[in-house]
Amino acid sequence: MTNLACGCPGSQVRTIEKNETTASSETGNRPSELRQWPTQLHLVPPTAPYLQNAHLLIAADCVPFAYPEFHRDFIKGRVLVNACPKLDDTGPYVDKLAAMIANNNVQSVTVTIMEVPCCRGLAMLADAAVKQSGKDVPVEVVVIGINGERRN
Repeated sequence: MTNLACGCPGSQVRTIEKNETTASSETGNRPSELRQWPTQLHLVPPTAPYLQNAHLLIAADCVPFAYPEFHRDFIKGRVLVNACPKLDDTGPYVDKLAAMIANNNVQSVTVTIMEVPCCRGLAMLADAAVKQSGKDVPVEVVVIGINGERRN
């Protein structure tokens, strides 16, 4: 095993190759749509190769637990980064997201948040990052109710 600067092999940037012909019939479960690692915004470097030409999904940490079709409706075809605007140190997030957008020709940004007030901060961070990047990238914000329903 290679020693990484951060000391954690789980932080190593990698693309997850999927065989599109692998169906859920093999396991009886719907396959994961995740195509990269890591996902935690603090751990994703702005230079990660999977960000190039990506459709970026910024998800509040609680959304995948509340919304049962998260993989199918949101991760599929996108690069995921997740964060919690209430519990994380979000100080570096605008600069980091702006660098991701500016340096990788990001095509779009989708932000999934919960209906609770603290989650709105994640949408504001995304808007500020797009503005700071100097790029004209569309931003869509999707709000999920605490009962798991899509609110918009």
